[in-house]
Amino acid sequence: MSNEVKNEFSFEQALARLEQIVKMLEGGNVPLEDLIKLFDEGSALVKLCTERLDKAEEKVRLLQVKDGILTEEEFSEQ
Repeated sequence: MSNEVKNEFSFEQALARLEQIVKMLEGGNVPLEDLIKLFDEGSALVKLCTERLDKAEEKVRLLQVKDGILTEEEFSEQ
């Protein structure tokens, strides 16, 4: 899988492909050469999904009501 094609995947597409790869690997009928290719593809997809989730997390804002006023704050893990 090339980086160009990989980057065109949406989060949902990448996750769906990753699920396919996991099912194939769990089946146990994959030749070693294909297993290595699938593992590499899966690793790239995990990285892509993680990057997409990190970007989404940065955009999340917490809305809170303080003294009757709606305020917006950056998301931060606590």
